[in-house]
Amino acid sequence: MKLSVPGRATATAVIAATSLFVGGSIAGAAPAPAPAAAPDIPVANVQAHLTQLQSIATANGGNRAHGRAGYKASLDYVKAKLDAAGYTTTIQQFTSSGSTGYNLIADWPGGDTNQVVMAGSHLDSVSSGAGINDNGSGSAAVLETALAVSRAGYQPTKHLRFAWWGAEELGLVGSRYHVNNLSSADRAKISGYLNFDMIGSPNPGYFVYDDDPAIEKTFKDYFTGLGVATEIETEGDGRSDHAPFKSAGVPVGGLFTGASRAKTAAQVTKWGGTSGQAFDRCYHSSCDTTSNINATALNRNSDAVAHAVWELSS
Repeated sequence: MKLSVPGRATATAVIAATSLFVGGSIAGAAPAPAPAAAPDIPVANVQAHLTQLQSIATANGGNRAHGRAGYKASLDYVKAKLDAAGYTTTIQQFTSSGSTGYNLIADWPGGDTNQVVMAGSHLDSVSSGAGINDNGSGSAAVLETALAVSRAGYQPTKHLRFAWWGAEELGLVGSRYHVNNLSSADRAKISGYLNFDMIGSPNPGYFVYDDDPAIEKTFKDYFTGLGVATEIETEGDGRSDHAPFKSAGVPVGGLFTGASRAKTAAQVTKWGGTSGQAFDRCYHSSCDTTSNINATALNRNSDAVAHAVWELSS
């Protein structure tokens, strides 16, 4: 049977209706979009931040410690990067050992502020050195992840907040001050706090905090995908800035590549490196400079930071 040719208006309506049907725009036919995947974090960018932190220390008595000019200069460097990237930044002041200390908080606009995902690291060093692994490494990876959020124009379901803590080396002073000054309602809004303290140790291990199961699984699954074995972090448990959050009932997790403990032969079999040598021979020493970083560990852990931020906020 021969079909008659419809008029132009009728044909347009038919094509439009067919397009809607095929495209899935009619009443819930469209599948939900897949969550955005985290971008690769360029390790060269992270290393560039470490070079800047080293330069700051060198110009300020060799350290970036609480109460010293090097710490405030480090904070100013990080803040300027975040401000230029579109973050809302807040400096929180506190006093410790007779000196003013500073926390830096950066909020990415948007997302459900009743569900906050935080990633943080301490920005201060000890007074004896520049603190490039401890903890320039965590600070630089968190900073570059925050900048990657901006570059991607990422619009997560949850609200993203990043933090750099002062006076951690004096006993978690800055992070404890921050948590203690949150209202109970604001604490309850934090769905997870991720902590990154020493993630570029020169003789590295791959340690995951044994805290919130969902956060722990996020990190373990990431490293499994790389074919890298992980172990539970025990050396620094409770000794870094996740501890005040955990005590306040906030789900926490994080990564660590080791400090003064010696790497065992079994760990060398898994990860390479040198048996019987500390994960970081320059821990809390003047030799904790840019030469005290394992680039592979820094690269893997920086990517893991971004993966967790994207995964847990989507």
